Order: sequence, then structure tokens, then C-alpha cells
Amino acid sequence: MLKKIKYGKILLVIFLTGLIWVWADLAQDEEYSPEYAAISIAKSANPNLWVSFNEQPTIAINKLTLRGSASILTALQRQINDGSLTLEFFLEPEIQQITEPGTHTLTVIDLLRKSDLIRQRALTVSACEPEKVNVNVVKLVKKTLTVGCVDEAQKSVKAATITPSNIEMFVPESWEGEKLAAIVQLSRREIEQARLDAVRKIPYIELAQNQIRESQTTVKITMSPEEDPLADYTITTATLSISLSAILQGKYDVQVENLDEVLGTIAIRATAEAKRAYESMRYQVILEIDDDDAKTQDSLRRELVYNFPPQYARTDEIAINQKPVTARFKLVPLTPQ
Repeated sequence: MLKKIKYGKILLVIFLTGLIWVWADLAQDEEYSPEYAAISIAKSANPNLWVSFNEQPTIAINKLTLRGSASILTALQRQINDGSLTLEFFLEPEIQQITEPGTHTLTVIDLLRKSDLIRQRALTVSACEPEKVNVNVVKLVKKTLTVGCVDEAQKSVKAATITPSNIEMFVPESWEGEKLAAIVQLSRREIEQARLDAVRKIPYIELAQNQIRESQTTVKITMSPEEDPLADYTITTATLSISLSAILQGKYDVQVENLDEVLGTIAIRATAEAKRAYESMRYQVILEIDDDDAKTQDSLRRELVYNFPPQYARTDEIAINQKPVTARFKLVPLTPQ
């Protein structure tokens, strides 16, 4: 006679077995030290405060040791490796009651242990470095600032109109005079657009490097019709650099046959700033020698390279305004071939 299968007991055994595996996994705590972790200042709801780590918005945790079950730590490591999770913890000044002006000492491990990122994963923080960090609080006061414009290279751009030209923002009480300025950054496309119609932008101040505060006021900017910023200049004193590869150096002497022409005046079109920078370059012109030039003893010809400062050449603030000079030269062996 067949015995009746007792499904209830089978299910109970499966359930208990699962509990044993889960308990075993939880009982075997392991440690994991991520390569990167940091604490950042959360955006404060109080516009009167500037909270930072020595004027920086973020501070690195040099060493962090987490403890937890093997499965949880494996899942955490997988998220970090695939980029879906960054171990960035946030300091909320109001919650930590760090709101009085001055320097406060923060116990790092306490902040980490209370974070949702740690608690929700049933992890514990067993060690971290640094153990304590200083948090600086500066009280800000409302002052009137003049609005100015810069381009993408942070160079000043003169606007035809900025409306309103003055705004109110919270800034350090010590700011006076030229410091009382808010900035509007315009791309090249926005500058061109502002010549046709007003562009709306939000001004900002930079409390410190990487510490920006935006205004609550939007301003309208217009630009005057474009004027040619370049003028004609003549460089009267030029220096020459001769560029040889390591293969040719020490083996050949370069004899320039039209040296007076090579070192002659150079006509350029440039901004005044770019012209001064070009004059300050160690070499104004370069004669590049190729390795193949050594295959002949005949006279060779090659156009000079005009050694314009890269930062001005990239923005078309300097250009040659004459036909490039062609150097005539020979390579003379220093030892008999």
C-alpha cells in the first residue's frame, strides 16, 4: 500500500534548509575596502551659509573598511565596478547641527554609519581614515553685485546691455570693491545670438575653486555688432629655431643660405594681446628638417613654420599676413661621409 506523501513536511524541510543557508551567509561576515569613497557637502537650504572642507565641496576618504555578508558585499562590489554606484556620502549641515560660523570637527565614522547607503544594506563601518575632518562654516550676507560677462575661456566679454546690471546675492561679508561681481558665462554661439537678440542667463559667483553659487535672478544680455578685433602688426625682431630629429642631431650642420630673409620682418594680423604673446615667444619661426633631407647635398627649400602661441592660434586671434618665407638650406656633414 502506497504511503501518502506529506507535502507539508517537505515544504517545511525546504524552508528550514533555506533559513540555514541564509543564516550561514549572514554569519560569515567578510570585509571589503573600496578604492574610492568621499564625503560631499549637501546643498544647504540656508542661503546664508557656505559650508566646506577647507573651501572644497568634497573630501576623499583615504581608507574605508566595510563589513557585511559575503553576498551583500559581492553585490556592492559589482555595482561599484559597473559604475552604477559611487560611494559618495553627504554631509547635511542642518541635520548635523553644523550651522554656526567657525570651524567644526566631524567624526567621519559616525556620519558613515548613519548614512542610508550603509544602513539599507545592513553593512557596518569598521574603520576609516581620516577619523575626523574639519568643516568650515562662513556666514553670508546679502550684497549688491555688478554683473559681467566672460567667454568659455574665462576672458572678459564687453556686453552692450545687461538687464538688470546689478543683482543681490549672498556673499562673504569680507567681499568688497571688485569682489562684488557676478559672472555670466557665454558660449561663442550665445555671443553671436546676443548680437541679434537678448540672451537670458543666470549669473553666478565663485566662492572658491569648484564652489559656485547661482543667483535667483535671470539677466538679459545683448551684444553690439561684431567689430574686427584684429589689427595689422609688424614683428621686426625674429628668432629662428632649427628642428632636427635625434637621428640628425650631432651629425649635420644646417646652413641657411637666405638667413637675412628668414630673420626678416613678419607681418601678422592679431589682437594686441596675441601680438605681445608672440613677441615673447622664445622663437618666432621654426625651420623643420626631415630625416630624408640628409640624402642629398643639394640646396633644399622649405617654408618656415610661424610659432604662434597655441592659445591664440586656436581662437583665430593671430595669423600670418604675408606670403610665408621659404628658407633655402643645406645639410653639411660634421664628419666626412
